[in-house]
Amino acid sequence: MSQTIAPRVRTLLLLLLAVTGALLAGSAPVSAHAALTASDPQQGSVVKEAPAQVSLTFSEGVAMSDGSVRVLDPKGKRVDTGKSSEQGTNTYSVKLHSGLPDGTFTVTYQVVSADSHPVSGAFTFSIGAPSTTSVSVSDQEAGGGVVGGLYGFARYLSYAGFILLVGGAAFVLACWQRGTGERSVQRLVVSGWLALTGATLAMLLLRGSYTGSGKVGDIFDLSLLSDVLQTKTGAALVSRLLLLAAGALFIAVLFGAYEKREDDEEKGDLTFGLAIGGFVVAAGLAATWAMAEHASTGIQTGISMPVDVLHLLAVAVWLGGLSTLLVALYRAPSIEPAAVRRFSRIAFGSVAVLAATGIYQSWRQLGSWSAFTGTSYGQLLLVKIGLVVVLVGIAWISRRWTARLSQAPAAKTVKAAKTSAATPVKATTKTSAKTPAKASAKTSAAASAKASATAATSEKSEDEDRETGDEKEPAVTPAGGGDGKRATQLARQRAAVATAREKRVRDADPLRSGLRRSVLAEAGVAVVLLAVTTVLTSTEPGRTVEEAEAATAASSQEATGALAVDIPFDTGGKDGKGLARVEIDPARVGGNDMHVYVQRPNGKAFDIPEVKVSFTLKAKDIGPLPVVPDRIATGHWTASGVQIPMAGNWAIAVTVRTSDIDQVTVDKNAQIG
Repeated sequence: MSQTIAPRVRTLLLLLLAVTGALLAGSAPVSAHAALTASDPQQGSVVKEAPAQVSLTFSEGVAMSDGSVRVLDPKGKRVDTGKSSEQGTNTYSVKLHSGLPDGTFTVTYQVVSADSHPVSGAFTFSIGAPSTTSVSVSDQEAGGGVVGGLYGFARYLSYAGFILLVGGAAFVLACWQRGTGERSVQRLVVSGWLALTGATLAMLLLRGSYTGSGKVGDIFDLSLLSDVLQTKTGAALVSRLLLLAAGALFIAVLFGAYEKREDDEEKGDLTFGLAIGGFVVAAGLAATWAMAEHASTGIQTGISMPVDVLHLLAVAVWLGGLSTLLVALYRAPSIEPAAVRRFSRIAFGSVAVLAATGIYQSWRQLGSWSAFTGTSYGQLLLVKIGLVVVLVGIAWISRRWTARLSQAPAAKTVKAAKTSAATPVKATTKTSAKTPAKASAKTSAAASAKASATAATSEKSEDEDRETGDEKEPAVTPAGGGDGKRATQLARQRAAVATAREKRVRDADPLRSGLRRSVLAEAGVAVVLLAVTTVLTSTEPGRTVEEAEAATAASSQEATGALAVDIPFDTGGKDGKGLARVEIDPARVGGNDMHVYVQRPNGKAFDIPEVKVSFTLKAKDIGPLPVVPDRIATGHWTASGVQIPMAGNWAIAVTVRTSDIDQVTVDKNAQIG
């Protein structure tokens, strides 16, 4: 039975790793968590005179350094002074040189949002009249590339390490104190500590390049590391390392002095002390995420940060305990049903806390029901909710197996182990007793030679048995007939046979096997859930997306009365998905200026071979009126003098061609005039 289970376990693990890798690969580059809501000059606008500065307004505060905002003339030459300053609430500006020529200018920015994620983007404005520009905005998103992928993997590894460390320690302290002596459990918890420590160090080194140039060569730049240590994220990572040092001491006591204590009263006192100290360290580690990411920005931060700590602790206790139980079921000689039942109750409480804190976090990050389906954050959250429901369903099956599990199988296993260990000892005693007390030297030598021959024959027989899969007790050399090396070899053989017998007994127990399968399925879903959660923390919250869109539309309409229409498209080919943004200024009867911006789903501008626009007023049977705009920059097309003959609800159709054969026409209605 164990031979059939092992390939299934390996296959499942490979599948889970593939799914996890796909999810993590899809998360890079990450979405911005602070959105550009307004600019002066506005995106796509034409100003009569050269401005003295360019101002950017974001949906939340950002960290900005010299060079974060760059302004390039039509030839690609920088025309800004490089010195940025804060002008007001979430508004930042950079001064421009005087005497700028007419033409189209490109503004690029790369900053770090308040929740630690890099934000980048670009837009254009024109002085006097639009012109062609040699500036090509790179398709590289901040936080993307090789460095972004490595940073994303380190984030995933840090979450996994935290879960194994905290959940494993909580499981042995609260449910299975005998587990502190199990090597497999010790290795699991220590592996969690090592994973979290290594991932934290990696994130410290990667952070400067991740939020800056994105170059692999900048990973070991000590000046960038010094800058990182002065940021909120750097402080959180350093605090995590200090807490991990305390965590190392906790592990040493848990698997050292605690495991060796035999006095019940002393062990009880030490259990209480470890529980208090462990909770402080675990809560501190969880707080290093809460103080630097989603929970630290937005509304109700005083409530969201402690709620986020509770959420992380509940996840760790549930999934980390589940991983430890899985290791115990597969590796430990036995585990008491009482320990499984205790964990079942604790897991139920963790799920309840997880649900309550998750509902609050969802409300805080989404803000509206439409954000569930209208934003990437909401869609990922729906996937996460579905996985949690599946996980709870499997956990219910595990609880049924736990209820049926009795003490008898465990007792039977222990009894079999004791019997197997005692059998060879009795055989040795009987053999020694039958040896005559008074034998001649010649007889003793013959007996020894015979015993050696018997041992050699027995060893050969054991090798044959192992080749055929049969496990038998190894033959025992009589006292005085073998050397110490041979005795040590036989002792190892006895131990191996006893271990194999114990494993057969465990695998033959249908209740234990059923529980192992359900717990393994839980762990598999948990791996995918953790990957989705990691991607979710790197995705722009739905509330931020909707607020940014509303602020952008309101700012544009208030300043110029222009109309902006966003139309998603998908040509079906490679890089076929995107968004076409059509701006009509002043959106009235008569002549209008039209700008078309083509963006990828991540908001980055990109070039396509052709864009065409047409206007149709179906109520008056007018149109379609075709317009072929001219390309003036990366992902930016414009047309002047677009005539709208009368006011009405016009259908604006955009034809997008992304390759020689991939083309689609999409439309949306809008009131003009």
